[in-house]
Amino acid sequence: MRLLLNIDVPDLAAARRFYVEAFGLRDGRRLGDGVLELLGAQAPIYLLQKPTGSLGTGDQPRTYARHWTPVHVDVVVDDLDTALARALDAGARQEGGVREAAWGRIAQLADPFGHGWCLLQFLGKGYDEITT
Repeated sequence: MRLLLNIDVPDLAAARRFYVEAFGLRDGRRLGDGVLELLGAQAPIYLLQKPTGSLGTGDQPRTYARHWTPVHVDVVVDDLDTALARALDAGARQEGGVREAAWGRIAQLADPFGHGWCLLQFLGKGYDEITT
């Protein structure tokens, strides 16, 4: 199985800037005028330019206000504090404080386009710390 991550954004240039600056991704291919491939993660990320108000799923118009979805992306980092500062400098919004757990540390973010992201720093054995 091969995994691709597609992210709808209203402004391709602004989204490129954010994801390159926040997560250290780099340009891959351009697929026409409205799609940019970003590389540097374990799976390629495709930014899809979709205007606000255009139809998303079914008859629901796209909105880029902060929204909740049961699917989000976790970015595993070596140094949470450094990664968080980088993401915030790029335009992310932190949602709540940094939390600590037996497996490590987590910070919840929203990108400038309303999508939820988490930064994770595993400590010790990571998730194996809580395996039963």
